[in-house]
Amino acid sequence: MRSIARNLRLVTIMLTLFMIGMALLAYKIYSESSFYISNSDDAVLGKVYDRNGDVLFDQDATPEIYGYDHFTDVANFIGNDSGQMTNTLVSENMELLSNYSFSVGLRDNDGKSAVYTTLDHGANQNVYNAFNGKNGAAIAYNYLTGEILVCVSRPGLNPFAGYENLEDGSLLCKAFYKFTPGSTQKVLTLITAHEIMGEPLLASKRYSCSGIYKNKADQDIICHSSSGHGEQDIAAAFSNSCNPFFAQLVEDPDFFLDNAVSSLKQMGYSVNGSSPFSFEINNIAVESASTTIKDKNEFSTQWGLIGQGETMISPCMLMVWQSAIATSTGKSVLPYVISSTADVVGNTENRGKTTYSQQFFSPASAEYVKNIMIQNGQRYTDSIPGYTLGLKSGTAQVKNGDEENSFLVGFDTNPDNPIAFCVIIEDRKQGDVTTDSIVYTILNSVNLQ
Repeated sequence: MRSIARNLRLVTIMLTLFMIGMALLAYKIYSESSFYISNSDDAVLGKVYDRNGDVLFDQDATPEIYGYDHFTDVANFIGNDSGQMTNTLVSENMELLSNYSFSVGLRDNDGKSAVYTTLDHGANQNVYNAFNGKNGAAIAYNYLTGEILVCVSRPGLNPFAGYENLEDGSLLCKAFYKFTPGSTQKVLTLITAHEIMGEPLLASKRYSCSGIYKNKADQDIICHSSSGHGEQDIAAAFSNSCNPFFAQLVEDPDFFLDNAVSSLKQMGYSVNGSSPFSFEINNIAVESASTTIKDKNEFSTQWGLIGQGETMISPCMLMVWQSAIATSTGKSVLPYVISSTADVVGNTENRGKTTYSQQFFSPASAEYVKNIMIQNGQRYTDSIPGYTLGLKSGTAQVKNGDEENSFLVGFDTNPDNPIAFCVIIEDRKQGDVTTDSIVYTILNSVNLQ
């Protein structure tokens, strides 16, 4: 009898485990079926829309329906189902567009799956055209909510034209990839100096620029102004984007390199190979900032903190730091692009949520740099009229100095128009388009009301 009872218990346990296994298998099939169907060759996908209901992706799109250039401005950010692009909204969120579910099966013409984004398609088209054929990127978002409004990368991609003979860079959104930042790095170096020294000591520093500064390692730091800027304080040097001043600031006995390394790490940099702050925008990866600084009296460290050398930052990250400055908190609102979704039968889910970064730097540093950036922004009242902005430009030497990339990063101080942005024009010497004009187009095109 004991043997029979033991066998019955064993059979009961085995049946229970079998039923649990079957239940888990059924749940896995139910919950993941749309993912596998959406990534199959026979996937039937819904549409992607902008904030105003304009279509940004349609699996069945034709030029006759939308017009030949309808998707060109956003195609390398939104992506499509061709398999040619990764790290795009569609490729990284394919299951959200699947017109299939385990319960209702595959729906074609009457499937209701959709992704609704925060983008303003009209603004993106205006900004794309404002590049006037130049390559580069522009990204702008609401620095209080996190909604990405503009994200343009050139060269663009016209899905109707196919994928043959594409220009390099057409298949990726450059806003999320690292560039040499040029003097836009001086925003973060200024924050670093304030974190180390505090306002009274930093404001008291005076250095002279004659056009070339020979540092303590007997190496030349060259200013963009061959005649130099004379004696300056930090606000004037920031406005003048003076390389010799910032090299002398880094060499200063009150600028402690270990503290600078800690400060930059806190801001999210990978410093000397350390682990960086990293984030994704609805599964789209954003490359982290990185730099190498090891000897504050040596050229490469000074050059890196000026924004050249081994320092690399994405336009998106440059924009995100502006939120921490504009709000005087030292903490950024993180960007997102998917506001809501609908499934195959039309059930909607709100996905837009305001989230925050770590504490990048102190509120005191944020407020100090904000005021200096606003003071600098007054220089742009002719080229960007009608706005009170905090701004910093930058010029980055690339390709062994044969080309220069132009940057402009900043924020609108108007609480009813809280837009932060970063624009880069590649090989700026060719053509007459400017970062100022593109920022002006962004601000004029985006309507948050």
